[in-house]
Amino acid sequence: MKRILLIEDDKELTELLRFCLHDEGYEVESEYAGDIGFRRAIEERFDLLILDISLPGKNGFDICREIRRQELCLPIMMLTARSEEVDRILGLEFGADDFISKPFSVRELTARIKALFRRIRLSAKILMQEDAVNLIDRGRLKIDCRKRKVFIGNQVVNLTPTEYRLLKTLASHPGRNYTKEKLLQIVWGHEFHGFKHTVSSHINRLRSTHMSPIIS
Repeated sequence: MKRILLIEDDKELTELLRFCLHDEGYEVESEYAGDIGFRRAIEERFDLLILDISLPGKNGFDICREIRRQELCLPIMMLTARSEEVDRILGLEFGADDFISKPFSVRELTARIKALFRRIRLSAKILMQEDAVNLIDRGRLKIDCRKRKVFIGNQVVNLTPTEYRLLKTLASHPGRNYTKEKLLQIVWGHEFHGFKHTVSSHINRLRSTHMSPIIS
């Protein structure tokens, strides 16, 4: 049974989602405060984090960003009552795997959760196949696929899981031209229409880690 942590300060919505997701076969734990929920997310084992943006104690953006900094392999779906594009872009850039705007139907939420788990299974299968190649050697850039480590010369470069997947995709096929839409599909596993800016932001961060001569 998949275990989900829901961090949402709307108690009525929380109870509704707990009930409906339990009927779908998920085990759901919930917290109302961001700081308490964050501690549980990093200390316990969950298969998915459903995370509201506006929370008491610690907001959803900060939680998402800190989880990715700690390189926890925890899928994150963000809930937001805001419709502004900038909030969705920030969520993706901080490492969210998907988002859904309030108000939403429970049917849509459960469909997105199932789709996210399918993408995770597919991504894991692809990575297992790709990791049959132990080392990607591109001169000064080397990627140890077994240990998921990246080196520039003898220096280890610390990357988030998303940055690692993006770099590995580009380094595995040197000379191939990718559109931003295609990279969104490959790296993020979904078509986020209108959010091509997040690809540019991640590439700019890779360039800032001494990779500017390598990532063109």
